[in-house]
Amino acid sequence: MLLRANGWLFLMESRLQTTNSINNNRIDYSVQNNNIIRIRRKEATFVVCGLRSCKKKKPPSMVISKESVQVIHALKLAKNDEQKLNQVLKLRLLRLLKADVLDVLAELQRQKQLHLSLKVFEFIISEEVGYDTLLLPLYSDTILLLGRNKMVEKAEEVFNQVVDKGLKPDTRLFTEMIGVYLQVGNTEKAMDIYRSMKASGCSPDELTFTILIRNLMKNGEHELAETLKKESLDYVNAPDKFVQKVQQKHAKKRHVNLVM
Repeated sequence: MLLRANGWLFLMESRLQTTNSINNNRIDYSVQNNNIIRIRRKEATFVVCGLRSCKKKKPPSMVISKESVQVIHALKLAKNDEQKLNQVLKLRLLRLLKADVLDVLAELQRQKQLHLSLKVFEFIISEEVGYDTLLLPLYSDTILLLGRNKMVEKAEEVFNQVVDKGLKPDTRLFTEMIGVYLQVGNTEKAMDIYRSMKASGCSPDELTFTILIRNLMKNGEHELAETLKKESLDYVNAPDKFVQKVQQKHAKKRHVNLVM
């Protein structure tokens, strides 16, 4: 059993429970506000955009199943052999419960196992059955991961897959793609995605405007940043307070590279 940091209390508690009660405390997955959340009792881990600061919010500890740990270990052992890796995916990952498959993907992403994360993601997408309500958040998570690794072309490929499958990109998916371009300093393409978002009828949110405005200000494109501030008035709650917050945080961190 793999125990994450600060999770020993949960492990001690779980040892005192019966098998049935442990099974009842399995992690459930659902979609809330365009994000996948992993729920155990009253706790939830929220997925956030790669350009959002989350240093102050540590996710709750989580214990994943022994079977999931074994599959992760097998994937790591086989990662340099494509044939063996495919065997692990077909013979072992396929046997896991869907919640465990999602745990495997989340753990590989946490460990920054890019190649293995992509292989498991592709496996999930090929299965589709049982993951239908989670597809958009899974695509968003993968684009986030690719953006952090500055793999722009692959991120574009994943984004286009959403359209090819007949799915409608949501706010988070557009925002993550904007983040990919901002990771490599391509403001022009980031703005193209922003315009495509609005043209599709998808409304930008506070995160969309925050990462765009901050990076435009950082790059000295103040006129365009001011235009976006005005546009944000139609989309965000308490717009005056929002614009003030964005400006204050930019002033405090203007010496820091805002694309993390």
